[in-house]
Amino acid sequence: MSTVSSAQSAKLWLEQSRAWIEPELVAALNELERSPARLVEAMRYATLDGGKRLRPAIARLACHWCGGSDADARGAALAVEFIHAYSLIHDDLPCMDDDAWRRGRPSCHVAFGEALALLAADALQTLAFDHLVRTPRGSAGPMVSALAEAAGASGMVGGQVLDMALTGVSRTRPLQLEEVSAMHALKTGALIAAAARLGALAADAPAERCARIWSWGQCLGRLFQAIDDVLDVTADRSSLGKTPGKDQAQLKPTLVAALGLDAARAYAQAQAERARALARDIGGEQAATALGFADLLLDRQS
Repeated sequence: MSTVSSAQSAKLWLEQSRAWIEPELVAALNELERSPARLVEAMRYATLDGGKRLRPAIARLACHWCGGSDADARGAALAVEFIHAYSLIHDDLPCMDDDAWRRGRPSCHVAFGEALALLAADALQTLAFDHLVRTPRGSAGPMVSALAEAAGASGMVGGQVLDMALTGVSRTRPLQLEEVSAMHALKTGALIAAAARLGALAADAPAERCARIWSWGQCLGRLFQAIDDVLDVTADRSSLGKTPGKDQAQLKPTLVAALGLDAARAYAQAQAERARALARDIGGEQAATALGFADLLLDRQS
């Protein structure tokens, strides 16, 4: 299988998955008609804003890779995207990364105020678990546990705490690759990896296959964040959709800060090759598309 055909297959899968999940997100939010209208408006604003829908696409791919269907994947795909949307609201708050822009428009707290944005994030987090337990085929208990681990203190939230602790450290000492990569694995990587794991669990895949697909997702998570660090230095706001250069200005713990730009790119290349190797090793009908996701993330510009 050629890298070009695999990359094209992954791009097509991402486009098809975006077209599939968008109406599902709308339908899920429409179920909240008895909730306060302004709260739901803020939840819609934070969720239905033209994101790449990478995490739902990965969940859907992993589910199909294990013999599942779109119906099987729906709960996992909705859950990871709602968790992702809530995390972005928090990331942009003045007490966190303090960014007024997200995906080319004002951040949720700028548009709705800090209090309502915070509550919208809380509501999106609980909505994720509501839809996850509706998965028709997979076992709800392991899926809830997997998402809670990825999103909580041992995952995304823990990674944010490490990010805060390491911010500004470079004033007094060099950042170490090990501490930056450990933070990345939790803050960004855990939810991307969880998307793959949840997709496999939604298809009721055997434990060994779930573990291998989870490893593939972990490589994609590290790759995604490595490229994010590079783009903060090399991209402009129109292509990035948020304020570039903030990581450097705020002395954030990034791979570029720890290694330099060229070595950060090399790190991303290494993660991409590891993801490709895992996809080849797992094999199966969806392996070509899974293989192409490494190229898709490596070459992204936003």
